[in-house]
Amino acid sequence: MSYSVKLQAFEGPLDLLLHLIKKAEIDIYDIPIADITRQYLDYIEIMKTLNLDVAGEFLVMAATLLHIKSRMLLPVSEEAEQEEEDPRADLVKQLLEYQNIKEAAFSLDKRDMLERDVFVRKAFPEESDAEEQHQGVDLEGVTLFDLIEAFKKVIAELPEESAHEVFAERVSISDKISFILEKISTKDNISFYDLLKGGRSRPEVIVTFLAILELIKLKMIKIHQAAACGPILVYKSVTSDEEGAPAG
Repeated sequence: MSYSVKLQAFEGPLDLLLHLIKKAEIDIYDIPIADITRQYLDYIEIMKTLNLDVAGEFLVMAATLLHIKSRMLLPVSEEAEQEEEDPRADLVKQLLEYQNIKEAAFSLDKRDMLERDVFVRKAFPEESDAEEQHQGVDLEGVTLFDLIEAFKKVIAELPEESAHEVFAERVSISDKISFILEKISTKDNISFYDLLKGGRSRPEVIVTFLAILELIKLKMIKIHQAAACGPILVYKSVTSDEEGAPAG
């Protein structure tokens, strides 16, 4: 597949590690390196399958994990064990520092520019319409790795393809983009999982996933997840014309 998608919101290797730790509810101070390394490499392979731009830093982190894993497998004497630092210490320090910076950045990003630099006396109460929480948000509570997790689940549920099976009809990215926009035009939202599940084969699921990423990049759809590990919903972006249109 020659199609490639690059997203501005593409997370880095530390984001992926934090995602895996959070998903497995692992103590960040006691990371099971063998399991995390295996899951990390699985994600790298999926990103390569999807033609996502896997930066060199992802491969450097993979090498770092394998190095830590090898150090932990080596036999160590009791005297050396007491003196030697845990091979995971540097990684844990990086993750904690990155997590703190990311949380601080997220907190600042949620503030309006006005409230961040200039403060005024409010004349009207703030609106609390729940529907407005989705407006202007492309990835609300969702990371790229949450989307890949849903993709992995759908792929795992597909029946094994026979070696002699031939698909005469090829589905293009543009076809899937049109299909998704048509589906979402008749509903308030649609399940991200159901969109992928509609694919009849692995190639079609991959094309659907890439079409969704392209629509996110073009700001034609928005993705929302109300709670961790909850359903991921796809919304159609509201254009300025639609916002100003009179109710019929």
